[in-house]
Amino acid sequence: MSTVTALEIEQAIRNVPDFPKPGIQFKDITPVLADARLFAGAIDLLTENYAPGSVDAIVGIDARGFIFAAAAALKLKAGFVPVRKVGKLPFKTIEQSYDLEYGTNTVAMHVDAIKPGARVLLVDDLLATGGTSAAAIALMNQLGAHILEVRFLIELKFLDGRSKIPGVPTRSIVVY
Repeated sequence: MSTVTALEIEQAIRNVPDFPKPGIQFKDITPVLADARLFAGAIDLLTENYAPGSVDAIVGIDARGFIFAAAAALKLKAGFVPVRKVGKLPFKTIEQSYDLEYGTNTVAMHVDAIKPGARVLLVDDLLATGGTSAAAIALMNQLGAHILEVRFLIELKFLDGRSKIPGVPTRSIVVY
């Protein structure tokens, strides 16, 4: 159990107005990462109720999600599987496209990253509109993963990203 609370993490997240463009309120997690106690507490909260050995792989999404997923994988003694932007992985991949506000994007995963039936936890920094998470889930499903849960450090509830990942247990530490 973590000695850090979700409120402490929320209070450390910096709001940066008009980044990366006007009208966006960017949630800056670097103050959480810079504080060893808060960073460790965030990992504790993201892995809560999972014991080492109970998960085979932790999937993380490019790029900030890698930070949390890799640390969670170490804590749970699980493998780490990156979901990257298309063209960034060196081996044979599967790909999944998803819609953006104006256009589409594509993410990829190695074809052998997850064995069928593997117990997998998706850990990411932010749930916004849900497109990237839905694409990552689709990739995991293509490889036959048993998705235990999706966990986010931050959720922007007003963007309704959960609606894009129905049927998958989802938990967020800080919800705006």
